[in-house]
Amino acid sequence: MLVHRKKKAQYGVHIPLTPLIDIVFLLLIYFLLTTNFLKNDGLDVKLPEAKLSGEQAQTELVISIDRYGKIFFENSEVNTEELYTKLNRVLSDSKDSSVIIKADREVLVGKAVIIMDIAKGAGAKRLALATEKPKEAP
Repeated sequence: MLVHRKKKAQYGVHIPLTPLIDIVFLLLIYFLLTTNFLKNDGLDVKLPEAKLSGEQAQTELVISIDRYGKIFFENSEVNTEELYTKLNRVLSDSKDSSVIIKADREVLVGKAVIIMDIAKGAGAKRLALATEKPKEAP
């Protein structure tokens, strides 16, 4: 006489997907929000165009020169003497002493060179002029 055992009903493993979907949406929202924030000085400076311009890291000090020749550092207007003292103070505390100069395209080159000279005298090791890539024609 053959005895057949009754097979127990196997219960499948059910993974609750609601928490997983919540986490995925939270991560998606986090990355969408954090990647859209750009560091902007709040000054309307139209940068000159350069075809071979590259991206710069966001850790550098930024000096802006508007179209009227006004100098801005740390979101406040400064003259050349104040710029030298502030740059000297900031650059003496940091190891990475690079400075980016954002000069409006209508500013005379002589003004940008004067600012570069002040930054170099204050202790900047690397200087860069900010540019933007030209807009491609359709």
